Amino acid sequence: MAPVATSEKHVSSATDVQKYDLLEDYKGGYRFAPIEEAQVSRAMIKRYFNTMYERVVSDVVIVGAGSAGLSCAYQLATTRPELKITIIEANVAPGGGAWLGGQLMTPMVIRKPADRFLREIGVEYEDEGPFVVVKHAALFTSTLLSKVLAMPNVVLMNATAVEDLIIHKDFEGKQRVAGVVTNWTLVALNHDTQSCMDPNTITAPVIISATGHDGPMGAFSAKRLVSAGLLKELGNMRGLDMNRAEPAIVNGTREVTPGLIMTGMELSEHDGSNRMGPTFGAMIASGIKAAGEAIRILDTAEIVGGKIVSKLSI
Repeated sequence: MAPVATSEKHVSSATDVQKYDLLEDYKGGYRFAPIEEAQVSRAMIKRYFNTMYERVVSDVVIVGAGSAGLSCAYQLATTRPELKITIIEANVAPGGGAWLGGQLMTPMVIRKPADRFLREIGVEYEDEGPFVVVKHAALFTSTLLSKVLAMPNVVLMNATAVEDLIIHKDFEGKQRVAGVVTNWTLVALNHDTQSCMDPNTITAPVIISATGHDGPMGAFSAKRLVSAGLLKELGNMRGLDMNRAEPAIVNGTREVTPGLIMTGMELSEHDGSNRMGPTFGAMIASGIKAAGEAIRILDTAEIVGGKIVSKLSI
């Protein structure tokens, strides 16, 4: 390959080539711009902590970046681009269980009419009549994730755990979820091995919980509502029944307690509905419905400093 000194997409590349003595040569002469290690650290720290500072008060916090959480973020961010949407994901890799289909196989099955969403985000599929099949689940997840992250009003903080919910008494005297308590996931996993490591907080008028069914970080908000006295007991997820499970999840997506919307498989633990196994249409549709529920709450509330202080008369 011949040396390439400029890039058509980078209008200042000619200046950069001269200033930094760059050369894109794949025959042994490749030269990078010089850099100091401190520059790398400062570039990351400045952007990350400026983002943390700015998102301490968000419009919507989505807990969990699986298929439901990401679908919700996409729908919400595209519908209301003025909203500050902050996604908190405990794992290093976002996507939840949507990188594979069932039993570690790669194809992803999505029942109609949720296939419309695939066309909207530009994911190809094979039509099998009542359902469609994406050739690899990672194609869906990576496409959706890239579109969500490209939106200027969305921030994703991965490797970050929600350790608790902020619960305040609101203007009506009701207990309201008013934000989340966060920590680095590695810290959250080691509270039993170290001395006290206090968390951080994010305030928001709407929290959307999409943490999945029970597991290491799963069903977090549903379980916390029980221990906080806001829910008598978990419904506990029932056995697999695709035909009952998917409509139950979508139709049951709602504000389960003031300030907290629940979406995706976490609802199966909260409500006691069936699991659906390796079919993902309900995750997409539930996320879309959760976005609509968030907009409804925001549009009917007076919000000051990230807190709902009264209801608007419509």
